[in-house]
Formats: sequence, C-alpha cells, structure tokens
Amino acid sequence: MSKYLFGFGDKKAKKISNARNILGGKGANLAEMARLGLPVPPGFTVSTQMCEIFYKNNKKLTPKVRIEIKKELRKIEIKTKKKFGDNTNPLLVSVRSGSRVSMPGMMDTILNLGLNDKTTEALSNKTNNERFAKDSYRRFIQMYGNVVMGVESHLFEEMIDNYKLTKGVLLDTELGSDDWEGLIKNFKNLILEKTKKNFPQDVYEQLFGAVSAVFLSWESKRSKTYRKLNHIPGEWGTAVNIQSMVFW
Repeated sequence: MSKYLFGFGDKKAKKISNARNILGGKGANLAEMARLGLPVPPGFTVSTQMCEIFYKNNKKLTPKVRIEIKKELRKIEIKTKKKFGDNTNPLLVSVRSGSRVSMPGMMDTILNLGLNDKTTEALSNKTNNERFAKDSYRRFIQMYGNVVMGVESHLFEEMIDNYKLTKGVLLDTELGSDDWEGLIKNFKNLILEKTKKNFPQDVYEQLFGAVSAVFLSWESKRSKTYRKLNHIPGEWGTAVNIQSMVFW
C-alpha cells in the first residue's frame, strides 16, 4: 500500500511537500521536533489521506491500515521498552486529532488508551500507586465510553457526583482507590446498559475504535459548524496522532 502512516522523525515524512496537508498541524510539528532531536515521546501519524479512504470504505479502517498501525506500534514498543497490552510493563498511548489548522475543542482526544483490568494492575504495581492507576482507568473508561461508544459524558459525571454525596465528600481527590474501583464497575455497567456492548478489554479493539472515532469526529455536528464559520474545506480531513503516554 502507499505510505499513509509516518513515524515521528520518519525520513519519508521529511520529503513530503506541504507536510501539514498530509500530517496535519500536530503531526507536522511533532515530526519536525523529532527530526531536530528534541525529546518527543515516540509515536506516529495516520495521515489525512487515510481519513478520505476511511469514509470511502463505509467509515471503517481497512485491514491493511490495521496491520500498518500494529507495525508502527511495535516500533513504539521497542523505543519505550514497553508492550501494548502487557500485564507487567504496559504501553499506554494517546490518540489525538490533527487537522491542517487548529480547531480547538472541536475534535476528539483519548488518553491512557491500553488500560484494561489487567494492565491497570500492572500500572499500579509499576508506579506503586494504586489510586493513580484506578483513577487513570476510570478516566479512560469515561473518555472512551463517551467518544467511541457514544455514552453522554454527563451520565458519568452524575455517577461521580452521586457517589461523592454518599461518601460525604466534595472533591474527587478525596476518593481513594477502592472508591474508583467501585465507579469503574458502575461505568462499565452504564456503558453496557446504554450501548448493549461491554467496554472492550482487547487493547487493539480499543485502539482501532479510537482512531475511527477521531476520523468520525471530523464530520460531527460541532466540527461541521466550526468549519463553516471558519471557511475550512470539508475535504481536508484530519490526521490522527498516536503517541506514547509518559508516567514514569
């Protein structure tokens, strides 16, 4: 297949004319910083061209691009010495949009992707901070449940507020690891109730779902309105940046 994915610092990306058109603004900047030797957490960009292919393919990622994403992810694993979905030293990634021009608040972002029941335990052991791990997991479930699975964000927030009322506390920081564990179960049940689907434990299912969601956000109502107001052509599409998270 043609080159549609570019690792940060990829030599082939350097040869692209009008890099922002292919890599998006974020991707072009990250690629340039990596080439300059700046300390950029490793990652790669799925180009705007793939966004067009995605829509032509009935809003689905092609089997070939799924394979290419796995190959690029393997490069991140080697650089970080972590493994995606590993039960001991898991790699977590962020998935962010990257259009040619900045569209603040319009496109979707997902953080901590790669957390599931087992990798959360690994994160807890690795950081020696169970509360941090559980809080990170519930944040990911909340974000993924909203962005990818379509559960309204306020439903998660209402659960947290109601839980704090029962505990007699005001701040999220007053909740401990056991509290977040209970909310994690509640969040999963909410997702199942609203979507008839379980929150995915398979990390690659999570990743492909997130990439698809970012492409789909290009045609969201708020994105279309923003583009219309700012005279941004719909055919530009968006790139997707996948980058390793750094905790320790």
